[in-house]
Parts: sequence; structure tokens; C-alpha cells
Amino acid sequence: MHGGDRIARVLRRYGVGELFTLCGGHISPILVGAKALGLRVVDVRHEVDAVFAADAVARLSGRPGVAAVTAGPGVTNTITAVKNAQMAQSPVLILGGATGTILKGRGSLQDIDQLALIEPHVKWAAAASRVKELAPAVEEALDRSLAGVPGPVFVECPVDLLYGESTVRELYGSMAGKPGRGLAGRAVSWYLKRHVDGLFRGLGPAGDEPAESTPHRVPPSEPRPWEIARAAKRLEKARRPVLLIGSQTLLEAAAVPELVAAVERLGVPTYLSGMARGLLGAEHDLWFRHQRGRALREADLVILAGVPNDFRLGYGRQVRRSAVMISANRSEVDLTLNRRPTLGVLADPSRFLRALAARVAGAADRSAWLETLRGRQQEREAQISEQAEAATDFVNPLELCREIDSVLPDDSVLVADGGDFVATASYILRPRRPLSWLDPGVFGTLGVGGGFALGARLSRPDAEVWILYGDGSAAYSLAEFDTYVRHRMPVIAVVGNDASWAQIARDQVEILGDDVGTVLRRTDYHRVAEGYGGKGFLLERPGEIRETLERAQRAAAEGHPVLINALIGKTDFRKGSISM
Repeated sequence: MHGGDRIARVLRRYGVGELFTLCGGHISPILVGAKALGLRVVDVRHEVDAVFAADAVARLSGRPGVAAVTAGPGVTNTITAVKNAQMAQSPVLILGGATGTILKGRGSLQDIDQLALIEPHVKWAAAASRVKELAPAVEEALDRSLAGVPGPVFVECPVDLLYGESTVRELYGSMAGKPGRGLAGRAVSWYLKRHVDGLFRGLGPAGDEPAESTPHRVPPSEPRPWEIARAAKRLEKARRPVLLIGSQTLLEAAAVPELVAAVERLGVPTYLSGMARGLLGAEHDLWFRHQRGRALREADLVILAGVPNDFRLGYGRQVRRSAVMISANRSEVDLTLNRRPTLGVLADPSRFLRALAARVAGAADRSAWLETLRGRQQEREAQISEQAEAATDFVNPLELCREIDSVLPDDSVLVADGGDFVATASYILRPRRPLSWLDPGVFGTLGVGGGFALGARLSRPDAEVWILYGDGSAAYSLAEFDTYVRHRMPVIAVVGNDASWAQIARDQVEILGDDVGTVLRRTDYHRVAEGYGGKGFLLERPGEIRETLERAQRAAAEGHPVLINALIGKTDFRKGSISM
């Protein structure tokens, strides 16, 4: 048994079913050990996508996703995805290869201070220094990734702890040179033997691990009874309440059906963001997606469930000062960010809503408030319909999004990766069920699409997985079409191709009078997908939208990853929406 086997045993015991990676000599034993124990090893074309894929698995399953990357540039290539997971509060374990313990700081290949680099972006990081430390370090990392506010964790695994003892002794023996050649040579041999003895000390006579520990799961914090009582009293009196549900509320994936029942029992007009999109399905009477800012300004009570007062809520200014604000959040920082709530509950927001729904006895008459919001919703939908029918060059992006929405099956997952086109789609597409929408989160990272779709496809093997790409963001991860082909992952990607970084260009040109750095080409992205072995379709005319989408669905059903290169026109649908 080698160190990679020991790590794989821990992963399997914690219910990990897949390992994302890009191979490297420093981590080969982890990959081989994982495969031998039945974990699916999925190798990607860029390390950042290994972490993005692990992040998607974590979000959809509620358990940690795992990525293994090689030393040096393998680790540095993950930083953006690691930071994105930290800010999205996703439990992800990164296993980082490293040079041999005795070679650190001596100019070894790909040797850098990896802990100093990654520690600011993770909840916890550790480096094993002996073989017997590998399994406990991975166990602790997995436990910590889920505790409290979830997030990414990192374990550095030096190469001489991963390979078998005989291989390591042979390696260090070759470093010592021929034995018996002078005092210096004997000293080096003695020192290296002593070091190797230390690496493997503490293992059983057959090199076995000590007795395995059981996973230590700390349940999320519960709201206190007096907090529920106070919140219920406030809510029962409110005539114009609004409920905002964010991604954090869905961290306990297994409890989502109970959460849905709680929201229905509360009967409060509900706005959903991030991973919470789709929580109530596509047609629920309590789900509102338009005119949120206006509703917040008029509400007399606002419940923020896993939603901080960051830029998305105008740093707390969107909710009027006279309104009662009740906030439930696992993070003490997010709970009071920019504005202190009337009632702050430091607890899991899903558990808060479920407890609140069980406590609320009645409610003031809210029929007029609900009708007002429904009227505004219908008015906005009519405006969008009118704008979708307007003629543009090539295909109107709003019409394209409406057609995509019309062909989505109930079992579908949407991955959002882009700026203007994808933000437009978020106003129009309706995720069909809970945990069926993946976007980067508050970090606003471009490039998540390739990895997210890979993780989604593994987590939901029977679902139809769609990537919504802007033409700017698409180039970050199109190489993963090679991964989809090799691992038989049929996804459907739609590139909204307007030859521009449109979200930036729109305001940059108007404010500064220059489009520098924002101009792209109407590149043949469909041919890129074909070059990697997938299917590609070019969509140029409005009359071809439905036929092209259905051809893509048929090709995916036959097992092919598909990319639709949709040439879209420019609109002012999102004018003035740039965030800074």
C-alpha cells in the first residue's frame, strides 16, 4: 500500500465518487489509488477546470468535491477556482502534489512555497511530513470543508509520501551515490536512510494504516427558539413581506424538499438568486423574478436567507430603512455586512426557514400585495416579449433565450458562464427544479463553464446539461470539449456570439467614447468543438432557432457533446447594468 492508496481510502469512506485532475508525476499514486478503489478519475485540460468541476459536484450533492493537481504550476493554476469556491462557500478539497520532503528549498523541480500562496484563499491548509499523516490530514480537511461556513481546503502531499516505500528508498539511495566512498559519502547515505526511516515510521508491520476513524460531521448551527419566536411575531404582522433566498440556503442538498415545503407554508413573495434559482420550479405562484428592487423599497419586512447586503442589494440600500430586516446566515461577517439587521440569526438559513414555517400561526391579509407584485411581473414579461420580437442583426438574443426555455426538459441543469448574454438569459430562462442552476457566484468569475458542466454531468448523469456561454467567456474552457468526448459527457453549449465583450463595451463606449479592448470576432466556435470531436452547429437566422436547438438535443441524446455558435445581434436590454 502506498500513500495514494491511503488517500483514496479516506475519499471512499467519505462518500467521494469522483476525482478531478490533470496528471503529474507528483500525484500519480493518488490517481492510481483512486481508480483502484472504484472512484471515477476524470482528467481535464486545465487544472482550474478540475477545481471548478469539484465545486459543481459540491454544490449539487452537498458533499465535498475533490481535485488533485500536481506541484508548482499545477497548484498555481487553480487559484482563481479556489477563490471562487471560497467566496461561493463551496466545500472543495484540493490535493496538491509537492517535491520530496528533503528537497524543499533546494531548487527542486516545481518547488515553491505552496502553503503561503494558497492559505489566504482556503479555510484550512496543511502539509503532511510523514506517510502516517496523509490520511488524518485528508480526513480533517474534509471535515473542515463542511463545518460552519463551508469552503475550500488544501492538503499538500509531498511525492516521497505517495509512492511505495521500496520506490522511495531506491530513489533516495540513488541520490546518495555509490556507498562506501569516503566519510562524506557514508554520512550522506546515513542521513538519507534516517530521513526515509522517519517518513515511514509509525506504520504497522505491513505498512498498514492505524485503525480508521469515522467521518466527523458537525451539523450546521440551529436558530435559537427565541429568535424563531421573535421572527414569527414580526412576520405574522407584516402586510408586504419579501423573502430573498440565496445559495447558502441550499448547502444542505438533502433537505431541499423540506425547504420547499417551508417556503410554501410561509406564503411570502420569494425572490431567488444563485444556486437557489429553480427552488420553486418554473411556475410557482410565490416565485417572483422581476422588479425585485421596487418590491424591496416598498416591503415592510424583508427576510434575507443566506443573502448578504453586498453590491447585489446596493450594499443594503435597496431595503428601505423603516422596513424590518430579518437575516439568517451561517457567516457572522455576512450577517451584518454593510447594514445591521433588525434581527440577525447566526444559523443555517434553511434550518431557520424550516423552523420559522413550523412556528408561524397566521398572517395578515397579503392578497393585495401579491396581486401588485404579480401585475408588475406580468408587465415586465410583456415588455420582454415585445423586445424579443424586435428585429436585430442575426438572432435576437432575447428570442434565443425564450426558445431555449421552451425546449428545456424537466430534468435539466443550466450552467451560466458569461456577461451580457448570460445575464440576459437569467431574466428569461426558468430552471425547472431545485439545484439545477450553476453560476460562479459573487466573485463573478468567467471561465467556470467547462468545469461546472463536467461536475454537473457526473452528478446528474441522466440530466440534460446546458452551458450558456458568452463569446468572451467561451474561450476560457472550450478545450474541455476534448474531456467531454474522451469521458463520454454529452453536454449542450450555446455561445451567444456578438463579437464583443458587450457588457463592458456598452458602458465603456458611452462613458469613455472608446471600444478599446472590447472587440472580438464572430469566431467559428462550432468548428473548435468539432476539432475536439464534438458536434457543432452554426445558428445565424431567427427562423432556424428551434430546429437547431432540437438537432443539438438529439445529438446530445446520442452521446455527443454539442456546441451551438449562435450569432446574435446587439440590444439595449441591459443598458446601464455594469457592476463595479
